[in-house]
Amino acid sequence: MSDQAINDDKFNALLGKVMGDVGGAIGLLMAYMGDQAGVYKALESTGPCSHEYLAKKTGVDARYLREWLSANAAAGYVDYDAGNDTFSLSPEQAAIFSHEGEPTCMQGFFQSVVAQYEEHETAVDVFKTGRPRPWSEHSPCCFCGTDRFFRPGYAANLVQNWIPALDGVEAKLNAGAKVGDIGCGLGSSTILLAQTYPNSRIYGFDFHGPSIEKAKEKAKEAGLTNIEFHEVTAKNFPGDDYDFICIFDALHDMGDPVGAAAHIKDSLNADGTFMVVEPLAADTLGENLNLLAAIFYGFSTTICVPTSKAQEVGLALGAQAGEKRISDVLKQAGFGRVHRATETPTNMVLEARK
Repeated sequence: MSDQAINDDKFNALLGKVMGDVGGAIGLLMAYMGDQAGVYKALESTGPCSHEYLAKKTGVDARYLREWLSANAAAGYVDYDAGNDTFSLSPEQAAIFSHEGEPTCMQGFFQSVVAQYEEHETAVDVFKTGRPRPWSEHSPCCFCGTDRFFRPGYAANLVQNWIPALDGVEAKLNAGAKVGDIGCGLGSSTILLAQTYPNSRIYGFDFHGPSIEKAKEKAKEAGLTNIEFHEVTAKNFPGDDYDFICIFDALHDMGDPVGAAAHIKDSLNADGTFMVVEPLAADTLGENLNLLAAIFYGFSTTICVPTSKAQEVGLALGAQAGEKRISDVLKQAGFGRVHRATETPTNMVLEARK
């Protein structure tokens, strides 16, 4: 035990933050439970009401619901009218907790966090032993949560901001291009590209078979005929003469990102473009000491680095590799021109060309 004296002001400040984190941790679980039970949507559509009325509408046990609503009210996630003993959602609360598919909705983020707690024993074992952890070893809740979290951001930015920021790519896609989406997961980005650019042929590739099967189902439900999905690694996907290849929040998860990027370079035509979307990060830890980085470093500890270590090479870039490190990977792969085309509060978009 250290014999250094505790600074009371620093201790109390840290304790206050930790208590806030504890409240946030249980609050996210409450938010996830309410989402899965449909309570937030029911409360938004109903308006101010008693917990008994809401219980009848949702089918949730009234006593449990009262306690859940109380936790939410204390956290500021729902509003409570003490005079009428009723609960309601403000427009701001509804945007965060109820509006599925919109960029404001945080439920996918919550689900991703819950998925890590769900498999906490495995996470601790991996952390203590240093063993690899393949993507397939995670809970299905992790796959769904990851897709659910990223999908609204892609919907808000991919077509409107990211592709227009690339040199000449939008015109090619509108005219009809050959496109590869590497590490496509459940296919949300791939499907969005196919829907937006019907003249183009879109190929989604991922090494996780169950995710590819889900992607195929989603594409079939959407009635798309200009899309294909294949289970294959980033270093071995088929085809050549691609006009445009993209990777969304996945290059840092790959065991051999240099090898994957080299295969991508060789698969592009002479005027082809490679777009890499990565979590926003500075180039050093000292510059990354902020809340967003803390979240990404946390996910990287349990998901990204162990997933990379489970693959060939196991470079383990991590989710906060930064622009310089990612650019170095692309240049090692043979790309001659790499620059940041645009960014959002959570992502950076790099454009690479031969």
